[in-house]
Amino acid sequence: MRWFWVDRFTEFVSGSHARGLKNVCLDEEVVDRYCPGFPMLPPTLIIEGMAQLGGILVAEHFQFNKRVVLAKVGKAQFHAPARVGDQLCYEVRLDAVQPDGGTVTSTSHCGDQLQAEIDLMFAFLEEGHLVDGPLFEPGDLKVMLQIMNFFSVAVDADGNRFPTYENL
Repeated sequence: MRWFWVDRFTEFVSGSHARGLKNVCLDEEVVDRYCPGFPMLPPTLIIEGMAQLGGILVAEHFQFNKRVVLAKVGKAQFHAPARVGDQLCYEVRLDAVQPDGGTVTSTSHCGDQLQAEIDLMFAFLEEGHLVDGPLFEPGDLKVMLQIMNFFSVAVDADGNRFPTYENL
């Protein structure tokens, strides 16, 4: 993950759901250049933000021992653009996990307005398949999760804070 399309986690419940915020800012070059004269966050990056939350939700379910990648966008419905000054509230719910991947449903709200609804499917990369070695340098994922406030809000299904995983 070279860029974050989530500014911070606001809630994370293992095996259930994750919530996060994305502030749409004009200082992000892509916001200004996507549609000249009408600055907005491109819909593909809204999908990416939800995929980042969903991928972490799926990966944590497997204690970060699986290499999780976005495999498919099943449905993407946008109800309103994400304009400069908007704060998007993402919610991702874990639907299912299987030996070869997982699925989530996600929504984005701007205030009380439903902004987008997206269904995502994730797959696991096996060692030597498309990419050799880890997807992140040692410690990079842990640092990214710290920056996004993950460890401050993450709890297990019983509401207990969980420890930092060794393989992060």
